[in-house]
Amino acid sequence: MGTVAAACLANAGHDVTGVDTDFQRVEDLASGEVPFCEPGLRESIARATVAERLTFTLPEDFSEPLGQVAMVTTGTPPGINGSADLTQVKSALAWVNERRSGVTTAVVKSTVPPGTGRKLLAGNLRGLKASYVCNPEFLREGRAIQDWEQPDRIVVGLTTDKSAALNTMKAMYGAIQAPWMITDVTSAEMVKYASNAFLATRISFINEMALLCDRVGASIDDVSEGLALDARTGVRIHAGVGYGGSCFPKDVRALDYLALTSGVNVELLRSVINVNNRQRLLPLYALRERFEGGLAGL
Repeated sequence: MGTVAAACLANAGHDVTGVDTDFQRVEDLASGEVPFCEPGLRESIARATVAERLTFTLPEDFSEPLGQVAMVTTGTPPGINGSADLTQVKSALAWVNERRSGVTTAVVKSTVPPGTGRKLLAGNLRGLKASYVCNPEFLREGRAIQDWEQPDRIVVGLTTDKSAALNTMKAMYGAIQAPWMITDVTSAEMVKYASNAFLATRISFINEMALLCDRVGASIDDVSEGLALDARTGVRIHAGVGYGGSCFPKDVRALDYLALTSGVNVELLRSVINVNNRQRLLPLYALRERFEGGLAGL
C-alpha cells in the first residue's frame, strides 16, 4: 500500500517521491495509471501530481538527497516454511542508509515479524543515524484511502530519540484525527501481527459455526447477528469461503512460524490455518453433492 501512502501524504501537503524497483510500475504511476484496483487512488495520484507534490522514480535515477522521512512499504512475502521473507525490507533500508543525507526518520510500514527492528539495529543498521520507527499500516484493500484518512488508530513504535521522532510522525500525519498508541518497536510490530491473526481467527470461528449450523438446521446469519449484539464479541462478521488477500494468509503463517521458532506451540493459530484451508473446498463438496453425476462439463 505504498502508493496509497504516497498519494495521501502528497495530498496532505507533503512533497513525496515514490521509489520502486519495478520499471513498469514506475512508468504506469508516473503516467497516472494504477496497475491494480484501488477505488479513488487514480484520482488521488492525479491531484497530487498536478499540484507537483508527487513524483515516481527508480532507485538508480534518484540522485538528490532524501527527504526528512524515508518510508519503507515493501512486501514481506511468505517463505516455503511460512516465515516472512525480509529481503525487500532489508534492501530498502540499506538503500536509505547509504543515502542518509537529510533523513532524520526511517519509518517502516512493512509488516515484519516482532523483533525485526531490534535485530536490524543491532546488525545491518548498527550505524543508522536516523531514528528508526515502526508504524504498521491497517489499510483494507478496496478501502485503503478511506482507512488512511480515517484510521481506527495510529501505532508508532519508537527506539531512541523519542521526542524528535514522535514530533516528526505527528507532523507527517498532520490533521488526521485518530487515537495514537506510542510504544516500543517490537510491540508495534506485534500489534500488526496480532490484529491480523485475531481477525483471521474470528473469520475461521464463524465459518466453524456455519458448518455446525448446516448440520443442526440453524441460520448462521441469525447466529452472526446475535453474536454482534453482544458488546463483548464486537461487530458482526459473515461466514464464507475463508479469509484471503495479501496479508492474512502470510501473516498468520508467519506468526505461527515465529511462535514455533520461539519455542511456543500456539495450537489455535494452526487450527485457524487448517479451518481456512478447508473452508475454500466446501462449495466444491456442496456442488458434487448436488450434481451426483459429477461436475465434468458443468
